[in-house]
Amino acid sequence: MLKRSGFNNDKLKRIHRKEILFNTSELEAIDSYCKRYRVKNRSKFVREAVISKILQKFDNDHPKLF
Repeated sequence: MLKRSGFNNDKLKRIHRKEILFNTSELEAIDSYCKRYRVKNRSKFVREAVISKILQKFDNDHPKLF
């Protein structure tokens, strides 16, 4: 793997595991979405969906001056 200067790969390693359970209809919705939009990596898809929702919430909750 190529190393870039100023880029710490150790911070980006995924070492913490979280498990999530879906009911049947939720899993069917995810499967349908992945099939329709040709999502190949479901782990990446779920991770990005969760993180984007969290970042969106942080932006909305940010204190505003006016």
